Amino acid sequence: MNILLWHVHGSWTTSFVQGPHTYLVPVTPDRGPDGLGRARTFSWPDSVREVTPEELRDAEVDLVLFQRPHEPELAERWLGGRRPGRDVPAVYLEHNAPDGDVPNTRHPCADRDDLTLVHVTHFNRLFWDNGSTRTEVIEHGIVDPGHQYTGRLARAAVVVNEPVRRGRYTGTDLLADLSEAAPLDVFGMRTEGLAEHLGLPEDRCRTADLPQRELHTALAERRLYLHPVRWTSLGLSLLEAMHLGMPVVALATTEAVEAIPPGTGTLSTRPEVLARAARHYLEEPEAAAEDGARARQAALERYGLKRFLDDWERVLTEAIS
Repeated sequence: MNILLWHVHGSWTTSFVQGPHTYLVPVTPDRGPDGLGRARTFSWPDSVREVTPEELRDAEVDLVLFQRPHEPELAERWLGGRRPGRDVPAVYLEHNAPDGDVPNTRHPCADRDDLTLVHVTHFNRLFWDNGSTRTEVIEHGIVDPGHQYTGRLARAAVVVNEPVRRGRYTGTDLLADLSEAAPLDVFGMRTEGLAEHLGLPEDRCRTADLPQRELHTALAERRLYLHPVRWTSLGLSLLEAMHLGMPVVALATTEAVEAIPPGTGTLSTRPEVLARAARHYLEEPEAAAEDGARARQAALERYGLKRFLDDWERVLTEAIS
C-alpha cells in the first residue's frame, strides 16, 4: 500500500515504517508541524518518501493514517478533494490519554462510520468516549535496541519532553523529592532550566537532549529508569528502557500497571515507595541488573516489533477492504 501519514511522533513512526509498505510523509519548505518530512534523528528505511502538498494532489494513496484532529480536512485539500474515509480509506491513530472532562471526554472521531479509531493502550480506549466508532487497540512495538544495560552510573534516568511546561502531567513536581533518593539525569526536548525550576543543584538534576541512538547508550549506563508520570499515554521511552535491560521505578498510573509486571521494578502511587526503590537499586547493583533482565524479557514478549506490525497489517488490510 501507499500510506499517507504525517511525521508527528518520531519514535512511534520508526516502528510503524518497518512494515512492508510505502510511507508518504508530507514535507513543506519550512518543515513545520504539517510538513516535517523524514526524521533526522531516527533511522527510517528508504520506503519512507517525502511528498509535497502539490505532489499529493495526483499521488496514488491507498490509505490515510491520521494522528491529529485537523488532519482529515488537511488531507482532503492536499489530495485534490478526495475525502478520507469515503474516497480514500482512513484510520485515526490516537496517541494520547484524554485531556479534560475525564472520564466523559468525547473523542474527535466519536460516532463516525467511515474510519477505524486505533488507540495505543487499553487504558486510553477505556477512558476516551469513542461513541459508536469502530475502535481497536494496537499496543506499542519497539525496534529492539538490544540488551545494553551496564548500570555503571549510580543515577536515575528520566525521559520527558518539556517537563517545565507539562508540570504535574509528567510528575515534574515530584522530581525534587525523588532526587534526594537518586541523582537524576533527565533526557528530552526543552529540558534546559529544569534544575533551576526545581530549586536543585545541577549535579542532582542534569539534563540533555540526545538523538535516539545516543539516548539508548546513555540510558543503559544509568542504574535505573524512573517514570514519575501521572497522566499521559504509555511512554515509548519507558518500553525502550525495559528493552535495554533497565529496572523500572514508576507511578502506578495509566497503562504502566499493565506494562511493568512483578519482578521488573517497582510500581506505586506513593512517591516515598518509589524513592525507597531507587535507593535500593543504587545500593544493590546486582538486584538492579536482575530486575532489568526480567524487564527486558517482559518487554520483548508484549511489545515486540513483529506483533506490532502483524496487528497493524490486520487493521490496515481490513480498512482498505
